[in-house]
Amino acid sequence: MPENHPRTPEPRPDGAPDSPANAVPEAAAGPETPAPAAGSRAEAKAAEEKAGGSQVLAWLKEIATVVVIAVVLSFLIKTFLFRAFFIPSESMVNTLDVDDRIFVNLLVPEPFALSRGDVVVFRDTKGWLPPAPEKSEGPFTWVQDGLTFVGLLPDNSEQHLVKRVIGLPGDHVVCCDAGGKLTINGTAIDEKYINAAEVPQVRNFDVTVPEGKVWVMGDNRNHSADSRAHMDADGGFIDIADLEGKAAVIAWPLNRITTLDNYPDVFRTVPAAP
Repeated sequence: MPENHPRTPEPRPDGAPDSPANAVPEAAAGPETPAPAAGSRAEAKAAEEKAGGSQVLAWLKEIATVVVIAVVLSFLIKTFLFRAFFIPSESMVNTLDVDDRIFVNLLVPEPFALSRGDVVVFRDTKGWLPPAPEKSEGPFTWVQDGLTFVGLLPDNSEQHLVKRVIGLPGDHVVCCDAGGKLTINGTAIDEKYINAAEVPQVRNFDVTVPEGKVWVMGDNRNHSADSRAHMDADGGFIDIADLEGKAAVIAWPLNRITTLDNYPDVFRTVPAAP
């Protein structure tokens, strides 16, 4: 029969009996945790690369969305509100200098009314300008044309002109009275916008502006081929339908950024057309 008395613990090699203090913890006594397999590391790396690629793709999509929205907004603004133009000549010095970039308000003359003194840009349908030279085609010409079309670049086709409106439909415009001043409907005006660097040469004319047309002149009178110089072509008048709009702002260069004045005080005393 087996003995029922407690078994005496066997002595440890160092002679000390087993005790809870000397017992090896169960966790430490177990087998070591195996290192991750090579396949697991590869899968983790692939997952990280996929996540990084997804972030780059999301960033590119966001940039593309912003660009598309900017182009669409620019096109809408250029079509309905403002359009950029480039100034190639000195006919409006000192108001506008050569190489100025301007923004034109397309809401003038409709729905907002045109006023005497407004600086306007108009299409050359009267043949005031020489025929445009053939544009050389470069590798990036289509890019420039596209950016101009959507309004991100100013129109530098040179088939537009910029002048100041002097006479509205029905106005009787005469140069000059005894004091050498321009008169509108019998009232002499003091043209503060004229280039003060030169005394304007007197070029006599006496016109009445027809309905649907305007009489325009450049601020740099001695260097402006305006209505005075084209009286043999439709009397020198410009069709209101040819107006692109009213020049509102000089946008470039930065040191010339300013709004453009139509000098209402100059024309304040001019009576309405008969």
